Amino acid sequence: MKKIAIIGLLSAFVSLSANAQKTLKKVYNEDLNPIEQIDQALAKVQSEDKFVICQVGGNWCIWCLRFADFITNDTTISKVIADNYEYIHVNYNPRRSQDATKVEQGKALMARLNQCGRFGFPVLVVLDKEGHVIHIQDSGYLEEGQGYDREKVLSFFKNWTPKAVNK
Repeated sequence: MKKIAIIGLLSAFVSLSANAQKTLKKVYNEDLNPIEQIDQALAKVQSEDKFVICQVGGNWCIWCLRFADFITNDTTISKVIADNYEYIHVNYNPRRSQDATKVEQGKALMARLNQCGRFGFPVLVVLDKEGHVIHIQDSGYLEEGQGYDREKVLSFFKNWTPKAVNK
């Protein structure tokens, strides 16, 4: 009887651990030049009534991956994003030593996006069609517990659409 109870407890523990360790999809392409990535996104929105949102962070950042997963899995938020933005995941890695090219790209990225890294990661940067930074969102204000608050996130995306900004 003891054996059965121990096996049952171990099975439950393994099952709970597996669910808690949900593997989040890596969304940042570390090989892209971030400035070129932004320029390509801006080129896409020139003929559309959309802004660009840069989710700046990296695959090293659990909160960055959680945010990407959160917005992908909420159909209402995903639709608001698809209708109003060219959404890109812009890789930035402030922690690891990197080659000189990556270091320079990181410096250029922070300069272009008004030193957005000062807010932590992920940080969301809204660019108008001309590439001007019109808003930097500290994602910490969108958090709730170990995830994100749906209403806060939805409010952020709705408040920075081209239609809302250009009223």
